[in-house]
Amino acid sequence: MTEHQLIEQCRLGERNAQKTVYDRYSRAMYTSAYRITGDFDLAGEVLQDAFLSVFRNIAKFEGRSTLGAWIKAIVVRTALKKVERRRTFEALPDSFADGQVDWGSQPIEAEYLERAIQALPDGFRTVFVMAEIEGYAHREIAEMLGISEGTSKSQLFHAKKRLRETLAPQIA
Repeated sequence: MTEHQLIEQCRLGERNAQKTVYDRYSRAMYTSAYRITGDFDLAGEVLQDAFLSVFRNIAKFEGRSTLGAWIKAIVVRTALKKVERRRTFEALPDSFADGQVDWGSQPIEAEYLERAIQALPDGFRTVFVMAEIEGYAHREIAEMLGISEGTSKSQLFHAKKRLRETLAPQIA
């Protein structure tokens, strides 16, 4: 079944089509939710809420992006809402320059890296995941989080710095 056919069937409320969409995208979306929330249970709540929103709003899907990209945007927004109360940002001036962090040339064990990312403070982790993993620009991150671009840049800089310190034994 093509993506277009799947979308049309979901618009008609066909449960089998909805299950197909869920099965096709849930694993990747759960990973995104977990990376933002840093909590397995909360990521599960995000996934459930996001897919409910997807199926309630599928008629509004205009096809300007792939279905997967549209679902990911919903998952990211849902995850951000869930962690909003826990979020803490250290504001720096908008003029703060983008910092460069040398990650070295040694490979890092994926599990160790994942644990280091999850150990970051909420604000650092959220911006790091959105910028470095999800690929959002600082302008987009700032709009979604209600912060300045400078704060987004500073959070990313400090997240990378903290990761560099945490991962130093692995990459030395």
